[in-house]
Amino acid sequence: MDIAIMGAGLSGLACAITLEKNGITPTIYEKRSQVGDRFVNGEVMMSIFERPVHDCIETLSEEYGIYLKPTSHIQSMEIFSKNEKAVIEGPLGFTNIRGREQDSFEAQLEQQTKSTIHYHSEETYEQLLSKHSHVVMATGDGDYAKKTRNFREDLTVTIKGAIIEGKFDRYMVKAWLDYDIAPYGYCYFIPFSDHEANISLAIPDLPKNADVNLDSLWDLFYEKKVRAEFEEAIRITDQFQITGYPMGICQSARIGNTFYVGNCFGTMMPFMGFGQYASILSGVYAAYDLCGLGKYEELMKPLRQSYEDSIVLRRSMEQLSNKNLDLIVRSLQSNLTEKVFQTTKVNPLKVASHLLRPYIKLKH
Repeated sequence: MDIAIMGAGLSGLACAITLEKNGITPTIYEKRSQVGDRFVNGEVMMSIFERPVHDCIETLSEEYGIYLKPTSHIQSMEIFSKNEKAVIEGPLGFTNIRGREQDSFEAQLEQQTKSTIHYHSEETYEQLLSKHSHVVMATGDGDYAKKTRNFREDLTVTIKGAIIEGKFDRYMVKAWLDYDIAPYGYCYFIPFSDHEANISLAIPDLPKNADVNLDSLWDLFYEKKVRAEFEEAIRITDQFQITGYPMGICQSARIGNTFYVGNCFGTMMPFMGFGQYASILSGVYAAYDLCGLGKYEELMKPLRQSYEDSIVLRRSMEQLSNKNLDLIVRSLQSNLTEKVFQTTKVNPLKVASHLLRPYIKLKH
């Protein structure tokens, strides 16, 4: 068995690590100059999005032999709408750093990988398929899956973000659901140290957002929300922008001897953009199939269902107003909400998806 992994991101490296643990050494092809050769940004693993798993880091370590060190555990989350604010306390998940940083998740996975990584690779999928018995497609987005006509694109999203310096509480994340600054989208503040954080604004590329000026929204978010929230001099040290990033899911997780993993499969959740844990699991599951330890399509069914639940919630957001968001955020400020976030094994997003499904229009 001669396995090629196309892409050295979270899913590709997780696949390689798992194959190696089972005596198989793949060859990894990466088009960039190094692992994590992309902009720096903060991300989160929120336990509420991964139920019934309560601690993603522990589960990856204990069940799958994937060892990751987050930048912090989240003890508090502030959620803002236009006129309301909710604060949720407790063990909510983890923050981490991505991109060109020595402590990024990509860099940590690379340190656990023994397989050869060919950087600056120009090998196409077709070339790899002709040279190897199996190909794991882990290219980081759905573009290659679209080229093979195996990708259902549900929407695209435009994201603008920055790294800021200041004095932060590394145990607290913030989110804004305010359509005046992010129409039908959301904004985040994610610290990855006591003095550095990532802020981002994400809006779906909808017809009703066609005339939106992203730079104007960004200025409004940065000046009226971020700087006002921290009441101190905040300095931007780096910026990035992603335009028209495709969100969707593969019709088939495996076709012949090709496995689609990570965002190439569709592990990024359209609701709020999460997906690191699912991406890593997809790489592990592809390796299990290659090692005869399971069937990839079957193993991926829960992740596929999570995506479908998430697209329902995404479509729901597109039908809300700021007044609706105020009501939702106000309702989050309750003891029941904290218990849901902290203790229950029920996936509240799945429940919400099933309740909302009859009332929204899904465009497939």
